[in-house]
Amino acid sequence: MLTEMKGIVKDFGPVRAVDHVDITIHPGEVIGLLGENGAGKTTLMNVLAGTFPPDEGEIFIDGKKAEVTSALVAMKLGIRFIHQEISLCNDLRVFENMFLAEELVGTGGLLNKKEMIHRCAEIFNRMQVDIDPNALVWTLQSAEKQLVEIARALLFKCDLIIMDEPTTALSTKDINRLFELIRQLKTEGVSFIYISHKMPELFEICDTYYVMRDGKLIAHGKFADIDEQKATELMIGRQLADEEFLGKPYYGQEEVALSVRNLSGNGFQDISFDLHKGEILAITGLQGSGRDMLADALFGAEDYTGTIQANGVTVKQTSGIIDHMKHGIAMVPRARKERGIHNDLSIYDNLSMAFLNTRFNGLLINGKTEKNRFTRQKQALAIKTDQPNNPITSLSGGNQQKVILGRWLEAEADILLFDNPTQGIDVGTKFEIYRLIIDLAKAGKAIIVFSSEYPEIHKVADKCIVLYKGRINTTIKREDVTEMSIMYYSTGANVEAQKND
Repeated sequence: MLTEMKGIVKDFGPVRAVDHVDITIHPGEVIGLLGENGAGKTTLMNVLAGTFPPDEGEIFIDGKKAEVTSALVAMKLGIRFIHQEISLCNDLRVFENMFLAEELVGTGGLLNKKEMIHRCAEIFNRMQVDIDPNALVWTLQSAEKQLVEIARALLFKCDLIIMDEPTTALSTKDINRLFELIRQLKTEGVSFIYISHKMPELFEICDTYYVMRDGKLIAHGKFADIDEQKATELMIGRQLADEEFLGKPYYGQEEVALSVRNLSGNGFQDISFDLHKGEILAITGLQGSGRDMLADALFGAEDYTGTIQANGVTVKQTSGIIDHMKHGIAMVPRARKERGIHNDLSIYDNLSMAFLNTRFNGLLINGKTEKNRFTRQKQALAIKTDQPNNPITSLSGGNQQKVILGRWLEAEADILLFDNPTQGIDVGTKFEIYRLIIDLAKAGKAIIVFSSEYPEIHKVADKCIVLYKGRINTTIKREDVTEMSIMYYSTGANVEAQKND
């Protein structure tokens, strides 16, 4: 199916989100749509998928003008959109979500549950993932929910699949399986528009690039003709130099801020380490290494045995999140939209909630104080918004992340846990986040960055703990951190080699 968007314009009040953009998608082509947060990528795709009507411009399918007036119309035309935000109904079963609004009906007008479950199982088998079609969605992990979203798009015949950050919660193994499936569907003539901030993925799976900046189409061409540095420059309109992080000073102090001894819990065992004030510790490992559960335990969101001391004071094992917060432990969580923000609350409220839970002793909230709190963090973190009464969802992913960080700075937390801090954030804002993390260490904050991305670890970490099967496999000094060394210990190659000797 040849799909063309010509002269597409989309305005939201006085803001022009998409400005006269042309894009052509050929059968069996994978297009990488690049741009910073707020560049207009998702808005353009929402027009193509029928979520928003264009204010100007036209869409053509196989040379004929198409009126894509709704998502249902887009689906009938063979266009499916896998959104970045998980849009599943938690209280329904997996198969019910996958067939939502497109249920199979048997004789007598009754739902044909048996056939729907069978078709779901077939898709999961094709994707090589182990998900029970009868499972309630709320019982699934974030990665499994993401796979269900992808499976839902593959369930019905389609000619064009739009993927917006589809791999943010996926393991390396799941990403490889997804790419194998994309390549297979390409041979069948299915086209893809792939939106991602992960450059290696774009260069691996995409044929053609389109770059948007400030709502406009800046450039397009073949990925084979550019490199990652050039792609980054096109996206942000300037050069970003990794060299600025090469000589990162060590701001660690003698005083220990966080002491962990013999910590064990669901998915991890016997974890011990010390984190000094001003120090940045990275903790990494493959999916299933225990990294996620360890992060949650350190914040009091998961049960554990062992000892956690914050600034020399032991945190009670059964105290929960609030007590960890009162001991100065803060978390900027993974899966930001599910775990980090309250969608229905304002920017003001999202920024203030940690302070109100740990340091506020009054009866009534003072509006002037709230405004001062927001203004202080807006200036400190360069949060891009002038309307703090707007919902938090009105901000880009990078600015949402800054609000979450500002929340903890207002609570005067001095032990900061960053769990996948740049997930779903454009490359320019990633560099801002890295600089903020280093500045916080310089100011004496003790920081742990949980990450699976080597470039992230390389830029900010003073040392790196590598987990394998829930245990610490090794600790690597900054000067010895390489992608190869991290992968060697993450896969347990040293452990397995000893077993074979």
